[in-house]
Amino acid sequence: MKRTYLVAFALIMLYVSVGNAQYPMIDTVANKIIQKYQTSTCEQLWIAKSQKKPPTLQEQELIQVLHNDAQARAAFIAKVAAPVASKMFDCGMIP
Repeated sequence: MKRTYLVAFALIMLYVSVGNAQYPMIDTVANKIIQKYQTSTCEQLWIAKSQKKPPTLQEQELIQVLHNDAQARAAFIAKVAAPVASKMFDCGMIP
C-alpha cells in the first residue's frame, strides 16, 4: 500500500515538472508579471495602467504564441490569474 502511494506521488511530481518545463518562456514571463504585481504598490499599478505603453517585441512574440497555442495560453493564465486578480482586487482595479 505504501509503495503504491510512493509511485503515485512520483508520477504526479513527474507530470508537474514536465508540465512546467514544457513552456519555459511562458513560465519566465509569467513569473516576471507575478513578481511585478506582488512588489508594486497600488499607486504604481494605477500609474502604469494610465501610461499604457505598446508591447515590446518579446511581449508581441509571447502574445502571438498565446493566440496560436491553446495549451500554452491555459498554462499562462493558470499561473498568473490568481495573483494578478488578487492584487487588482486589493487595489480597487476590479470590483
